[in-house]
Amino acid sequence: MFQDDQQFWFETLRNLGLAVYGGSDVGEVVATASQVTSGDYDGWHDAWLSTAKRLKADAHASHPVSARDGLLRASTYYRAAEFFLHGDPRDPRIDHAYQRGVACFRDAIAHLPGITPVEIPYEDAKLHGYFYRAAGEGPKPTLVMHNGFDCAAEELHFFGAVSGQERGYHVLTFDGPGQPAAIHRDGLVFRPDCENVVGPVLDFLAQHARTCPASSRPRSAWSRPPTRLGR
Repeated sequence: MFQDDQQFWFETLRNLGLAVYGGSDVGEVVATASQVTSGDYDGWHDAWLSTAKRLKADAHASHPVSARDGLLRASTYYRAAEFFLHGDPRDPRIDHAYQRGVACFRDAIAHLPGITPVEIPYEDAKLHGYFYRAAGEGPKPTLVMHNGFDCAAEELHFFGAVSGQERGYHVLTFDGPGQPAAIHRDGLVFRPDCENVVGPVLDFLAQHARTCPASSRPRSAWSRPPTRLGR
């Protein structure tokens, strides 16, 4: 598909890859992408938005398990819908799809054990993310995960958070400055000194050990286990 459009094919593959942990369905992805013409960004948005809206509507009339699974996939497709619109940050379609994708995700995880939305104090604002509590008592190793430039904390559910939880890790995911929740909620932009972002996140883990249990030495998903990153 999209042999003459590497960006569209890359994003199609990305959505296909989420199928392993329920973030997409192969048939839905292929059917949606088949409606899009290479280079047609409006058509891309419309096709993915239509699929997301259908799944969200179906969830209201479905068995709770089917509703949960459909909402998880809808969250992915809403995110896909607004992905190529960011050349104009004022485009109202961005916020429309983003807000509905997050809402679908949160409705879905309300029916999954041990996953809680969290707000992490950061300067005069908050960073938004999710804490995944591993089953069982006692200390657990903890993974701290954040995504790339144009990716959301919700997507990390399918990229390693829930699989880490299943394997006995506590997992904390978050959107840092410049990433979706931080931009949409507080207008926080990227900064080069990432230690001043990750530091408060690790402090949050240490200070909330009872409500968000963490090991004494959290592991970052992108570097060696740090003892502490300063502010």
